[in-house]
Amino acid sequence: MIILHIIPSVNPVSGGPIEGIFTSAPILRQQGCDREILSLDMPDDPWVKSCPVPVYPMGVSNLKYQSWRNKIPWLRHGYSPEFSPWLKENIKRYDAIIINGLWNFTSFAARGALAETGARYFVYTHGMLDPYFNRVSPLKALFKQLLWWVSEGRLVNNATAVMFVSEEERALAPKSFWPYRAKSRVVPYGIVDAPGDAKAQVKMFRAACPGVADRRYILFLSRIHPKKGCDLLVEAFAKIAAKDPDLDLVIAGPDSVGSVAKLRETAARLGVASRIHWPGMLKGDLKWGAFHAAEAFVLPSHQENFGIVVAEALACRKPVLTTFRVATWREVAEYHAGFIENDDLNGITRLLDQFVSLSAQEKREMSARARNAYVDKFDIATMAPQLIEAFRTS
Repeated sequence: MIILHIIPSVNPVSGGPIEGIFTSAPILRQQGCDREILSLDMPDDPWVKSCPVPVYPMGVSNLKYQSWRNKIPWLRHGYSPEFSPWLKENIKRYDAIIINGLWNFTSFAARGALAETGARYFVYTHGMLDPYFNRVSPLKALFKQLLWWVSEGRLVNNATAVMFVSEEERALAPKSFWPYRAKSRVVPYGIVDAPGDAKAQVKMFRAACPGVADRRYILFLSRIHPKKGCDLLVEAFAKIAAKDPDLDLVIAGPDSVGSVAKLRETAARLGVASRIHWPGMLKGDLKWGAFHAAEAFVLPSHQENFGIVVAEALACRKPVLTTFRVATWREVAEYHAGFIENDDLNGITRLLDQFVSLSAQEKREMSARARNAYVDKFDIATMAPQLIEAFRTS
């Protein structure tokens, strides 16, 4: 079985969807399912050259286009005159087409190309039909409703199936745009187990982040973006810092919208700047080392349809401190593998306070339950056959 993934970019900085494709590819290949990717990247982009999955980059390299891209809103969402022709010409090579995400040129162009071929295709919305986005950006929501009538709604409603990674995500999707008539299905969405030598990875991370040294810390690892609640995390940490003077906070990830400078100012104003560390984006052994060395993982997001980092933390036996806005909170709660609270300052403060109040024995027991949650709910090795069957039978 060969699947074509359509996604705007294979750049790892873009977040969870591409990370999920990368990490699950080897396991699915062992199960007889190969993957390829169609994207809007440039052929000479470094992440294209290092991509672990075959990728067909359709980005426009014309210098005039690049200069206009930042000036015209439509171009910011990508454009390629070669995208649709390539898809129409090659579509018969694939057993299934998967469109990852909405509201960009790949979904717009894919709808037109797929409508003409009658091919079987699936849509992963990756949380983009969560009503949260309409509440925070009502003007954008009006524009999206127009686009829904013209393109995105047709893509979703005519798909072979729209795949959701949790019941929570599926329940929220119909509340965003009208009309909604999708054939929906919740499918497994797991990750491969933490690879490599944990002790060596921890040593590597501590060497790369000397400010942490041998101190204990709670880890945030994701895009640094207002949606992720990092501002609340800094303020909450300042409130509980005196309760455990030997505990630090590591906020790791790419600064996607230039938030770090303001967050650092907040940390300095609250007197905890020396106890918060900013190692930037972590990949490979450095990322796994950060997980293994942490006491717990925190994700204070206002919206998250899955959160691959939650599964990664559980795989590394780390208690997860997160919010009811992260769709995988039910799995964490079911296994008592962490704490769940509201996505406000009081809620995030309670998350941290509850964890630091645990005894050493209670933390060890919670760590064991975290690992059990990963094995039962998120291990792609056991879920791969279910995922492949979903694409074959939907």
